[in-house]
Amino acid sequence: MHKVHANGAEIPALGFGTWTLRGKQCTELVAEALAAGYRHIDTATMYGNEAAVGAGLKASGAAADTFITTKVWRTDLAPADLIRSAEESRARLGVDQIDLLLIHWPNDQIPLKPSITALNEVHRRGVAGAIGVANFPTGLLAQASAASAVPLACDQVEYHPYLDQRKVLAACRTAGMALVSYCPLYRGDRLFGEPAVTGPAERLGKSPAQIVLRWQVQQAGVVAIPRTTKKARLAENLAVFDFALSEPEMAAISALGRNNSRLVDYDFTPGWD
Repeated sequence: MHKVHANGAEIPALGFGTWTLRGKQCTELVAEALAAGYRHIDTATMYGNEAAVGAGLKASGAAADTFITTKVWRTDLAPADLIRSAEESRARLGVDQIDLLLIHWPNDQIPLKPSITALNEVHRRGVAGAIGVANFPTGLLAQASAASAVPLACDQVEYHPYLDQRKVLAACRTAGMALVSYCPLYRGDRLFGEPAVTGPAERLGKSPAQIVLRWQVQQAGVVAIPRTTKKARLAENLAVFDFALSEPEMAAISALGRNNSRLVDYDFTPGWD
């Protein structure tokens, strides 16, 4: 599995996202993903599926070789709450160490610097091997980086061809961090019908999903975590490292970002770049 090096962390460039997956379905899909060759699983306290992910890890027999990311919810960012949340996540997952622990969303009602200090403490205790953030625009990302004694490994954000994230990606690269892309395939068939996607798919004999994922991981410092409920799609989504897109093809897909179509936006979200 190809890996992205990010401030000491080695993050598999393609992971399996588990947002919305629950219970037996989640456990089975995690086990199937690992059997297909995935070695990066993404979850979060808020998803309510850490125990199910842990069961899938155990059933697969691949837990020792798998990179696990989970996240602390925005209401648990006071220092004592953050440390407790991390410990509880580790227990639910059934692992000795969380490979990457993230602050899931910023919270302007809780001071950021003490939260980052607590995140560092979780790392110091060995609960998390690497730490980072999610859904941080560049201004907050700079504040978080400055407050952290341990270099942050990533900023996990929504990223797909319809959303221009050049500013966040540039900030991550400058800081030696990875950009971890959720919703990397957008949603629905609209994106898969774009000529910028269908052209390379026809040329290379690949699916539109494979073209979009290749566009993701072919960018320096980008990790993608697609989610699927279809077992047949697992192997397809993973098979994106045996071909390359040309520079004009990459540019044409990137140009779709002028749509700036964001899927995930709540009343508590920060001011986006």
